[in-house]
Amino acid sequence: MPEIVIAEFMDETAVERLGQRHDTLYDASLVDRPDALAAALAEARVLVVRNRTQVRGALLAAAARLEMVGRLGVGLDNIDLAACEARAIAVVPATGANDLSVAEYVITTAMALLRGAYAATGAVAAGAWPRQTLIGRELSGRTIGLIGYGAIAREVAARARALGMAVAAHDPLLDAADPAWETTRPMALDALLAAADVVSLHVPLTAATRHMIGAAELARMKRDAILVNAARGGVVDEDALAAALRAGRIGGAALDVFEAEPLTAEAGRKFVDLPNLILTPHLAGVTVESNGRVSAVIADAVLAHLGAR
Repeated sequence: MPEIVIAEFMDETAVERLGQRHDTLYDASLVDRPDALAAALAEARVLVVRNRTQVRGALLAAAARLEMVGRLGVGLDNIDLAACEARAIAVVPATGANDLSVAEYVITTAMALLRGAYAATGAVAAGAWPRQTLIGRELSGRTIGLIGYGAIAREVAARARALGMAVAAHDPLLDAADPAWETTRPMALDALLAAADVVSLHVPLTAATRHMIGAAELARMKRDAILVNAARGGVVDEDALAAALRAGRIGGAALDVFEAEPLTAEAGRKFVDLPNLILTPHLAGVTVESNGRVSAVIADAVLAHLGAR
């Protein structure tokens, strides 16, 4: 039986490093086969996952010898932290390893939505030449409002400033004396929503943040403002967002995360034919480069943990 079970995709080089030292089972399909995953964990000391594997309840019960959960990413809402703590199971995220990828996603989608011209290939190729209807807006000179001002949001802020944007943030948990505020304007949530041309979310999913962007908050935004959520599904009320986009109450949105993942055709029906909407399958933090970094961080942590026992 394997010591290490990897239930979702991981960089092959990192997997090979683990396999050279320990009996390792790497099967990215295990996330969709819970019974097989539970059986594989019978003797495992380490489980490596991304965001889809639900590390809780019956799965933890099946992993009687589990000592560590390595998270290929940073969000931990798919892991029962209290249950892990009760059993002294270490939970190790790849903190910082995908910050750059998420920051680039936020800036890229904001620019695409403001410019509004990049879905015109078919029309141009067909000779329609819709030039007047596709005149968009520049990012420079506008304000980006960051809700949550941790490491990823600060990477976004640095790139936004380089492109000529003003940066504001809302983060009641960040000390007012933190040096981060020296270059960023702190704002109350309602004021930020009203002032920002681009609103980007950077908060975990908790009881306090669930649906923190709902109909009332969307109504406070500028009618041409852009909303980007590459944080966690559930932070945005998807029905309220779909209604706001359909009514033209905001200028556009990009969602990389959803209340239920993977997004089903039924759940996604609310988004069909909405104007100025970009949907991506929870990959803002996943690039070739970030996958290598995230996988290396977790492989190092796993080897250090197993070497210490």
